[in-house]
Amino acid sequence: MFDVIAFDADDTLWHNERVYRGTEQQVIEILARYHDAEWIARRIYETEIRNLQHYGYGFKGYTLSLIETAIELTDGQISGAEIGQIIELARNAMRAPIHLLDGVAETIAQLSATRELMIITKGDLFEQEAKVIRSGLAEKFRRIEIVPNKTRETYESIAARYDFAPERFLMIGNSLRSDILPVLAMGGRAVYIPYEITWEHEQVPEDALAGKEFFQLAAITELPALLDELTQISDRQA
Repeated sequence: MFDVIAFDADDTLWHNERVYRGTEQQVIEILARYHDAEWIARRIYETEIRNLQHYGYGFKGYTLSLIETAIELTDGQISGAEIGQIIELARNAMRAPIHLLDGVAETIAQLSATRELMIITKGDLFEQEAKVIRSGLAEKFRRIEIVPNKTRETYESIAARYDFAPERFLMIGNSLRSDILPVLAMGGRAVYIPYEITWEHEQVPEDALAGKEFFQLAAITELPALLDELTQISDRQA
């Protein structure tokens, strides 16, 4: 039924948002003598979103946004030592071990034995390549695409490059904004598996989902059964 089954990486295959939120909390503690936690968190987010057009997605850009926020919120009073602390926190986060979500290793091993799998992840090329390698999953995927953003045009470009029909493409991910809606827009199919934390930037209003048909699972371990069911339906209709 599907020529290509693609997976998002961060928070679909391994934990990622936890790392960001943990780093943010430590930065908030550094800045606590200047402002309250909620205000600092809001300003960090606003700065990060404002800078996406300059730095793109990934921890390097996030680190620059943390430093910029720290300087702005302290009116330039933050010390060099405190800036150094923020940089070290970010460095530790970027080299942190990769922790796969429950059931990912087994499910990917099972599916890769009979199906062509792909990773499509957005962010910094060096950072995302390193995560894929450290995850231990690289050999299970036929192709790995690291893109600056995930839009309908992004997915259409990938489909054209590898010469597969959109309707025979399935995307699995935790972000409605990045993994589900753009794929549906190009005529593909999608499986939404929510993560425990959703970055505010990836959230979409309820009305954006009106009329959109996609599958939703509680965990990746439910995916093989769904694929078997869809294959059986397709065979009966053939």
